[in-house]
Amino acid sequence: MALNLSNLGAPKGANSNKKRVGRGMGSGMGKTSTRGHDGQRSRSGSRSMRGFEGGQMPLHRRLPKRGFTNIFRQEYQVLSLDTIELFATARKLTEMTIDTMKSLGLLKTKNGLVKVLANGEINTAVTVYAHKFSKTAQAKIEQAGGKAIVLGAAPEAEVAA
Repeated sequence: MALNLSNLGAPKGANSNKKRVGRGMGSGMGKTSTRGHDGQRSRSGSRSMRGFEGGQMPLHRRLPKRGFTNIFRQEYQVLSLDTIELFATARKLTEMTIDTMKSLGLLKTKNGLVKVLANGEINTAVTVYAHKFSKTAQAKIEQAGGKAIVLGAAPEAEVAA
């Protein structure tokens, strides 16, 4: 018999009814309603706090706490010069904007800060837009005839004035 949509069925044991407790002795789950006879969990409204281990010291308190987390830390997505060179030559690009990097799949997150590092070499003149550049990356881009434009910073003409 061919299998098609008219004779498809769920595998055996896939569908089972919800456990109905407290519906009489004949159900097998009457009287104590699967809660046992005594104790904290047998009472109504019993819920212990998150991480409670029956009075034992909870795991989150047993483990040592070390270090410090700076809540003001700014995370940058790192992009290397050889990656920029590779995509700029393959696609014949003269500009690498944030949107271009996103469309090429070079950035992991959609909204985030980008920093260009001087890993590798660059030989094509490309205008690169990023939030930060390492000094050597900026020098290599300018040496190749391109420009390194910092996003989110005031233009140089306004700073000098």
